[in-house]
Amino acid sequence: MLRTSSYTIYVDLPGNQDEMLLVHTYTGAFDRVSRRVATYVRSLEAGRPPKPLYGDWTPEPALDGEAAPPSDETIGVLSRRGYLTAMTGEQEEEFFTRYVDKLHGLHLKRWPSYLFMPTYDCNLRCAYCFQDHMRTDPRFGHLLRRMTLDMVDRLFAAMPKIEALHGIPAEASPQLDVGFFGGEPLLAANRPIVEHVIRRGLDRGEARFWAISNGTELDAYEDLLSPDKLASVQITLDGPPREHDRRRVYADGGGSWERIARNVSMALARGVAVAIRTNVDRNNVGELADLAAELIRQGWVRYPNFGSQVAPVRASNDKTDAGATLDTWELDRLLTAMRNANPDVEILGRVDDSLRNQARRIFSHRGLPAFKPSFCSAHTGMYIFDAFGDVYACWEKTGDEKIRIGHVDENSDVQFSFDLRALWQGRTVASNPVCLKCRYNLFCGGGCAVLAAGHSGGDFYRNYCDGYAHRFRAAVAEAYQDHASGKAFTDKPDAFCDL
Repeated sequence: MLRTSSYTIYVDLPGNQDEMLLVHTYTGAFDRVSRRVATYVRSLEAGRPPKPLYGDWTPEPALDGEAAPPSDETIGVLSRRGYLTAMTGEQEEEFFTRYVDKLHGLHLKRWPSYLFMPTYDCNLRCAYCFQDHMRTDPRFGHLLRRMTLDMVDRLFAAMPKIEALHGIPAEASPQLDVGFFGGEPLLAANRPIVEHVIRRGLDRGEARFWAISNGTELDAYEDLLSPDKLASVQITLDGPPREHDRRRVYADGGGSWERIARNVSMALARGVAVAIRTNVDRNNVGELADLAAELIRQGWVRYPNFGSQVAPVRASNDKTDAGATLDTWELDRLLTAMRNANPDVEILGRVDDSLRNQARRIFSHRGLPAFKPSFCSAHTGMYIFDAFGDVYACWEKTGDEKIRIGHVDENSDVQFSFDLRALWQGRTVASNPVCLKCRYNLFCGGGCAVLAAGHSGGDFYRNYCDGYAHRFRAAVAEAYQDHASGKAFTDKPDAFCDL
């Protein structure tokens, strides 16, 4: 007796009443089928799983018509592709849990990534910053220490011990991925630290270096900006000059656009990849067309290593007006409408463009789905070092000793809080009872743990959906329509970090 797999997704194709897409989560199958076939598959579903721990299930597209069985050959294809299964619901969940555990275990055996935080200090005072309290509340002034060169050496000496926890042999050739984060990591005063980190990384072997910076003092690093040293930088511009200068200000209230723009031009000219991030809420969403025009006027879009992406502002401190924030799905729809009205806006990347690109690769037979058993590298192997030698798993939770996962002592021994480390690394789409039953889970990864905790009273093993079901179906449908119409597709890697 066959039943519909609990992990079957139905995607409407706008303007096409006769066909739709079926997607299967753990087999990675994407198939165009007639609505008659889709209706038959839906008819064999055993009903929806229990209500989520909070919120509601996102509705699936409606399917009407007679649920007539297709041919035996079609049923065989549907079974081989995963849409129909002989497993009971309980058996499929048990199978899926083993599948996720195996996949997550493979991710845990990859080379870890490292972030250095030269300081928690910053020269800007952006109202929505999740670290705002560190610079404005005297009780946190002790955090504004700068990392020493000796601390850098201590942290590099600890890296092989961290890598051993991931099963990486001591004799393996390093494949270092090293980022800089803050505070503002690329303050001119931090130059000796950043240079020393790069030197030590290159001494170990193959290494990639990148930074998340406000870009105001990037000129102090001009000679380090190159494809073989500091190769990529993510910089924030929150609108065209006037709007940006209202939102991203120095401590004296002055704007920062002019210096940042000059440094973006310099970095691009030196062959560095520059990713512009724009944090958007209801107060600046109307400025995005003018921002696109400004990026074109600056000439940055002519560089192949330039990219841009919008992201929603999160209500991460008491200075942020939660009523002005947008969720990711709402922002994606607004930006898509702007693109349709003004082609220049297409240079501003949408949050889900990486999902659209993944679907285009699948439809073009140029790639496979990138399954996410967990949401981000905080749950697999990201180690963030601050100036005190403290180690964190997530950059949005740095500076709080209660949630640090470890500390590197004077002898470069890593004193891990193994319970906390296991808490982060144990969060998968199978460890949450809602995510386990969700048909989108391996594409979504369970959502951000920090945002989940913020919406559930501190439990980051809850799900954080952020409109993902709507977003997935819209992105996959758009990607298929672009593919079917022959629209040009430039397959570029995602250069952005989700802060």
